[in-house]
Amino acid sequence: MGVSIDRREITVILTILRRDRLSIFGIAVAAAFIATSTAVVILGSKLVPYDPTQVNMMLAFQAPSFQHLFGTDNLGRDIFSRCVIAAPIDAQIGFSIVGISVLIGTVLGSFSGYIGGKVDETFMRITDVFISVPTLVLAVVVAVALGPGVEHVIEANLVGWWPVYARLARAGALSLKESQFIEAAKVAGISRHKIILKHVLPNNISPILVYATLDIGNAILYASVLSYLGLGAQPPQAEWGRMVYDGQVYLVNAWWISIIPGVVIFAVALAFNLLGDALRDAFDPRYRK
Repeated sequence: MGVSIDRREITVILTILRRDRLSIFGIAVAAAFIATSTAVVILGSKLVPYDPTQVNMMLAFQAPSFQHLFGTDNLGRDIFSRCVIAAPIDAQIGFSIVGISVLIGTVLGSFSGYIGGKVDETFMRITDVFISVPTLVLAVVVAVALGPGVEHVIEANLVGWWPVYARLARAGALSLKESQFIEAAKVAGISRHKIILKHVLPNNISPILVYATLDIGNAILYASVLSYLGLGAQPPQAEWGRMVYDGQVYLVNAWWISIIPGVVIFAVALAFNLLGDALRDAFDPRYRK
């Protein structure tokens, strides 16, 4: 038995999403973020009005205007262009952290919950170790050990990110373990591994995808914190967290250098949280009625 969503299911989900104004905002901002990231990957700096790495001290500290929508930084670089160019980097970080964590956590958690016994007990003790340490603290420690870089930010966050998905998948596997269709599959002689892959994993997807949507914003936020600490993208590469750090010295006289990238981070993180909340409602039987 797998999860299938027919046309009526999609209609119900879209109807619930349309009734929530906050979800519309979340969908719009998240879609704009993904579209911008994709366009930058394809077109590069051709998409923006100014070269994001071009230094021009004559234009330093220009306030937001029609010529420079988000103003310029201390080196005269256009902040709007840099925010746009940085989008695919933050998208790569956010989606990579969550995507890989979902893959690892869902597979391991589903096998652990379904197999049970000492395997499950040992696996739970391992996840307890990771969950007992705050994710951001663990990510900072690992990132310091690995050194600065976008790839290292992803790896550092992955260390403490996957156990939550493993717990979710394990809980789903435990609830499905005694289901009638699982018992029927056992009677039919289907192997344990095939039952997990064909029945347990597909039926675990919906709640995990909802949580993953919520989590993308958190991953981008955590990655921005690491970049703010100098552990992420390095100059002259544009990255939102690094831009906030670079502008903090000029916060009083040139607030836009730090505040605007900070608002961008907040808006994207909030959008994915609102979208995740809306999807949770859309899959909730109480709302679906």
